[in-house]
Amino acid sequence: MRAILSPFSASISELKKNPSRLIEEANGETVAILNHNKPTAYLVPADTFERMSNLLEDIELGRIVEKRKNLKATAVSVSLDEL
Repeated sequence: MRAILSPFSASISELKKNPSRLIEEANGETVAILNHNKPTAYLVPADTFERMSNLLEDIELGRIVEKRKNLKATAVSVSLDEL
């Protein structure tokens, strides 16, 4: 059985009935949406999703930086005037 990674949970039926109530009752927390008592989705507040997206983007940018740092030895030096 998969772990439920949220302090709140609701069935798909409950979500269909009143999604606004679920969001309000969760008070800014993520809500696990269950189907047959297994998490099938997570209802994530917008600000949490935005932070998660920014963190994932930062991780990807960090990987690009690390990759490019390894290429520094093959870089060609130029001055701003040459550009």
